[in-house]
Amino acid sequence: MEFLAVLCMMAVLIPGISAASASTISASDQTQAAQPESQSGSAPQQAPAPGAVPAPAPTTADQLPAPREAIHFAPYKPLKSIDGLSSPYIPLDSWIYPAVMRLYGLGFVDTVFAGMRPWTRVSVAHMLDESADRITSSTSDEAIEIYSAIEKDLQPDLRIPLDKKFGRADLESVYARVMGIGGTPLRDSFHLGQTDINDFGRPYAGGFNSYTGFSARAHYGMFSAYFRGEFQHAPSWEGYPLSLAQTLATIDDFATFTSVPLPGNTTIPLGPVSSVNNLTILEGYVSAHVIGHEISFGKMDNWYGPGVGGGMAWSNNAENVYSFRINRVEPLYIPYISRIAGLIRYDFFVGPLKGHNDPVSPWTHAEKISFKPTPNVEIGFQRTVIWGGVGHAPITLGTFWHSFYSISDTKGSEKFSRNDPGARFSAVDFSWRLPFLRKWLTLYNDSEVHDDVFPITAPRHAAIRPGLYLSHFPGAPKLDLRVEAVSTDPDTGLSTGGQDMYIEVVQRNGYTSNGLLMGDWIGRENKGGQAWLTYHLSPREWLQVSYRSDKADKDFIPGGTTQNDFSFDLVKRLTPDIEVKANVQYERWLIPLYKSGQQSDTSTTFQLTWYPRLDQRF
Repeated sequence: MEFLAVLCMMAVLIPGISAASASTISASDQTQAAQPESQSGSAPQQAPAPGAVPAPAPTTADQLPAPREAIHFAPYKPLKSIDGLSSPYIPLDSWIYPAVMRLYGLGFVDTVFAGMRPWTRVSVAHMLDESADRITSSTSDEAIEIYSAIEKDLQPDLRIPLDKKFGRADLESVYARVMGIGGTPLRDSFHLGQTDINDFGRPYAGGFNSYTGFSARAHYGMFSAYFRGEFQHAPSWEGYPLSLAQTLATIDDFATFTSVPLPGNTTIPLGPVSSVNNLTILEGYVSAHVIGHEISFGKMDNWYGPGVGGGMAWSNNAENVYSFRINRVEPLYIPYISRIAGLIRYDFFVGPLKGHNDPVSPWTHAEKISFKPTPNVEIGFQRTVIWGGVGHAPITLGTFWHSFYSISDTKGSEKFSRNDPGARFSAVDFSWRLPFLRKWLTLYNDSEVHDDVFPITAPRHAAIRPGLYLSHFPGAPKLDLRVEAVSTDPDTGLSTGGQDMYIEVVQRNGYTSNGLLMGDWIGRENKGGQAWLTYHLSPREWLQVSYRSDKADKDFIPGGTTQNDFSFDLVKRLTPDIEVKANVQYERWLIPLYKSGQQSDTSTTFQLTWYPRLDQRF
């Protein structure tokens, strides 16, 4: 039913936009409007330094009088001075995401949509503006420090009103990264496991790996563009023997491994695997801002779900896909409806998938709608369909429409015909700052199901990723803890042989892009979890220890699989413009089908990034 919700939202979109743009303000807003313009919040506000907050004495967020937003949101009021101007998305591996999520966990930044990423730079500026007074008048030095750091990073975007007659181009970053791996790592999230996760599908193998690239962005009025490209090197490796490849192909219901059309099955790395030396576009797109929406075309990040270890529907585990996208990046307030549903955001994209062999060249479309009925609760509904490909009806508006509206069980005569509506996956997620612990604990869950309308209508074979975030410890305000469990192996007879999640009877390469899962790295019929303990040296710097586990059922992979990773991360700014990232990961795995006995590998990664702050006005 989630796609019906999308249709309903589209039906009210035009009147909703008009209402959101009208001067419908509350009594408290009218009082504020009567103040001088410099105090009204209609223009970007510069955060005062922590020591410059005027009397009366600062109070905590809990001591402030409860605003109307404590129950329901008032009509959303974007920064008018930059409303209507386009802004690039912030890359998913930016420090801004954990910083904003930390502010949310501390009880601030109420308009954040954690389950829909990436965010644009201007939309983050809007989030900060909505909570600026509460943050700067609180006694939380941590929140003020994070707020000031993000605001400083976004200053070029906050200056847009001064330069709106001009365009601006920025060289955002230049970076070099090296990774050495000792032992045999795993690179097969569709079957046996994956050592390096959520890394945009970058190639890697035992030995020396390197990635060197840069990113740049530009905007002019309602238009913007972004590019991030790099040269990637990964050494050759032995790959899977033919016997293992054939076993996995049989599990995936291929007649034989060699029956797959050339260039071979991309989800099964038959050896030997050649070295990789590629110039690759990680992100590259152009956008136009139209009344709160970014309408984009190109290759861009996407993450659906409130978790940080994985997204059941979409993550950056695999290579980004080229797509056409319509994303409501600014929260929508609809009179009457939003008194119950709260602020609303939605997103839609469609594009081709690479690396599929059976059938070749299918397409995918995904849509999501999220609601914030209160500042402390977010609920999202999502759907993904993979359809078409060689042997099916051509990709047209007609076949797209057929797949979009298909909700009922498909008869065999249609399913195995050229008119198959596609492989359908639905997801539901929520995030909740717990009562009485708003500044401390956030509970969330992500879930997905195959061939059912909602995971909540078919809980016995739904994949889940529940999580809990503790924003700080008593006496240790800069230390936080995040724990997430994950399972694609529910207790049902339908979940056997790896045939329930992330695969489908017709789309045999399943939920993958160039061989890796686009959703959660956990894979098919697996159980596991992750935990992160992080000490924040500053908003841009941290020390982190983490643990990850993954175990596949024996009826999926003969003999089962067991994988355990221990990792240490350091992010440090040598200067305001030079960043160092270092990571050491030790992994143990046991996969009798692949190699006898317990195996281990160790990876060491070092990345140096320069943020040159070079921009040109035109």
